Amino acid sequence: MGNDISYKIFLSEDGKYIVAKHCGQLNSKLIMERTLEAHALGERLGIKRHLMDVTEATNTEPIIDTYKFAHKDVRRTPGISTGVRVAVLVRPEDHSHDFAETVTRNAGQNITIFRDRESAIDHLLKDIPDK
Repeated sequence: MGNDISYKIFLSEDGKYIVAKHCGQLNSKLIMERTLEAHALGERLGIKRHLMDVTEATNTEPIIDTYKFAHKDVRRTPGISTGVRVAVLVRPEDHSHDFAETVTRNAGQNITIFRDRESAIDHLLKDIPDK
């Protein structure tokens, strides 16, 4: 999965969530391509929980394009699954993804930023039996 060395998408070791690990600079075009791949994998496996690890990536998208992505592109693109819970894992000092989280949540997506892996995974698994 994920041919580009700047990211990879795979199933977590416990098989309960999809992991998308991103590196480098991110923009809405890359995020859309990778989101579609992660959602397709999730649909095939029946998994609606995703960990988006951007601890080695920075959002470089201008604010207006981030808004358009969240409110138009995500809503209009076939292949974006509904009901997916996304935990975005960022570096503690990185706030480049904060606006994207806000507008994406406002657009109706279940996405939350976390600054530590354990909290992100707890959020993903909080209502799955036998965590």
